[in-house]
Amino acid sequence: MGSVALAIITVFAVLALFGQAIVPYDPLVQDPLAQAKAPSGAHLLGTDYLGRDVLSRVLVGARPSLAVGLASVSLAMLLGATLGVVSGYLRGTFDLITQRIVEIALTLPGLVLALALLAMFGSGFTSLVVAIALVLAPGIARVVRSTALVIANAEYIEAARAVGARDRRIILRHVMPNALATIIVVATLNLGNAILFEAALSFLGLGIQPPQPSWGNLLSGPARQYFEVAPWMAIFPGVAVSLAVLGFNLLGDTLRDAFDPRLRSTA
Repeated sequence: MGSVALAIITVFAVLALFGQAIVPYDPLVQDPLAQAKAPSGAHLLGTDYLGRDVLSRVLVGARPSLAVGLASVSLAMLLGATLGVVSGYLRGTFDLITQRIVEIALTLPGLVLALALLAMFGSGFTSLVVAIALVLAPGIARVVRSTALVIANAEYIEAARAVGARDRRIILRHVMPNALATIIVVATLNLGNAILFEAALSFLGLGIQPPQPSWGNLLSGPARQYFEVAPWMAIFPGVAVSLAVLGFNLLGDTLRDAFDPRLRSTA
């Protein structure tokens, strides 16, 4: 399963890095004589309503979609993991307040919260990354906090306190490194969620803006009017999103199994 996940992720990473160099057509060039053409030898995945090659647009769309996913998860992990570790270690009043805030955030539908944040920040790459990160961070904080609570009660933490180590040093030198396995798994699993959020928000017109193609905006705008007569316009970007999410979810499951000694012992 891990090998399959790595194969899928490697393919999409190559497309994100070199997709612009290997596309058969310019993804922005319109051809009025080839509007909504079915897949053929000339256009392997067909053309869209403006005669643009769907294969080229899917390949080039991998970069912004994956870039948003990676950037938003990185920011979400920075916020959520830090808050979770500190909250789980300190406990007390700080933990009580932060967890009530986290619980309130988790009760809100993620897509609705992202839409509200984008309404405040405006559309664009940076706003999209910040909005998705703020949606994902509360869930990450909750998971990492549970791991930090266990670590905070370990004997080596008590030993560090006994020799006079300060809380900041204990968090940075002991709690955070020992929570790293959980942080990596949670980050990997949330990459799939971030890609789905990007696709949904771009579909609604609040993500990556045309003419820059992304997997989400390939499904939005006037393209929705042509889905019945040219279903390949929706099928192939949808397959790309599904495969990317599948790859990161499989990788997250594999890493979870690898880091959990109980699962290794029963394998």
